[in-house]
Amino acid sequence: MNQKHQEDLAHIRSMMERSSRFISLSGLSGVFAGLSALIGGIYVCQLFKANGMDYLTDEHRLYSANLVSELFWIGIGILVCAFAFGIFFTIRKSRKYNLPIWTSATKKMLFNLTVPLFAGGVFCLAMMYHGYFGLVAPSTLLFYGLALINAEKYTFSDVKYLGFCELCLGLIALFYIGYGLIFWILGFGILHILYGLVMFKKYK
Repeated sequence: MNQKHQEDLAHIRSMMERSSRFISLSGLSGVFAGLSALIGGIYVCQLFKANGMDYLTDEHRLYSANLVSELFWIGIGILVCAFAFGIFFTIRKSRKYNLPIWTSATKKMLFNLTVPLFAGGVFCLAMMYHGYFGLVAPSTLLFYGLALINAEKYTFSDVKYLGFCELCLGLIALFYIGYGLIFWILGFGILHILYGLVMFKKYK
């Protein structure tokens, strides 16, 4: 009787979690988003090298309009790839475990995630407009970390740990401007891959 009572409580808890949290998020989304960022970051390093720029210095650099435009579209490409992988693996997991995707929890999670990301995107565009390119990479980490922490209450609680790691990397990167791209690769690439693998193993 006691065992049946515990099973009923576990079932009720599971139903409540499904209704209040977005749990279709797959760890593989993080892995492939990280791989996209890693490949993109390495490509940018090679792009700087091809333009005769040593990124690992804190000296002032002159960014041509063509280079800024190319960096912008590389960033958009990485974002699209990460988003596409996220959608693909989320749908795949939802179908596999018969989980609903578009729920009230999904809407709340996306809203809490999007607001800091949108504000951060505008902030970064403003810095690029005014020529503060060295602060763009740290700022993306900061706002992304804040977005994850803000969205955590509507999805897996583990997301907040990734958010705090991204936030800390961004804060440190503010004091090492010449190494912003390296911190960016660590945050969006390596951390995402490690986080994705842990999540995949834990919630597979």
